Amino acid sequence: MILDTLTNAAKYANFKHGMSEAFGFLNQPELADLPEGQYEIIGDRVFAIVAHEIGRNASDGKLEAHRRYVDIQYVVSGNESMGWSPHEGLSIATKYDSEKDVEFFKGESQSVVHVPPGSFAIFLPSDAHMPLIGNGPIHKVIIKVAVR
Repeated sequence: MILDTLTNAAKYANFKHGMSEAFGFLNQPELADLPEGQYEIIGDRVFAIVAHEIGRNASDGKLEAHRRYVDIQYVVSGNESMGWSPHEGLSIATKYDSEKDVEFFKGESQSVVHVPPGSFAIFLPSDAHMPLIGNGPIHKVIIKVAVR
């Protein structure tokens, strides 16, 4: 897991093919005005999901992980924290769904970090994460960057 602010995004642009385009999408001036939905950046290799959600208690969430995509979770506004654990060794709550590229795990996060507006967290396939821990409305953009 990586936690940083959008002002430092250039440090990660060459981390993985498609990251530069992902951060370019996040840097657009009208980002906060985009309607909810999915936005193609590079076909199905890099795409964005704009969402407005309501925060929840950690006890109401589940750790999740993805195999085909790296997640960049950027908080536009709201009070969001995200849980993290290495997914190795966790007990499976819901088997991997290859169509949705997600599996869910039992247990609690090893750590929970606050991700303030203007900041992002990057979750690799080895990272189980629990988004949307918080109170009230959360406006965020999730960018999916294909692993291969």
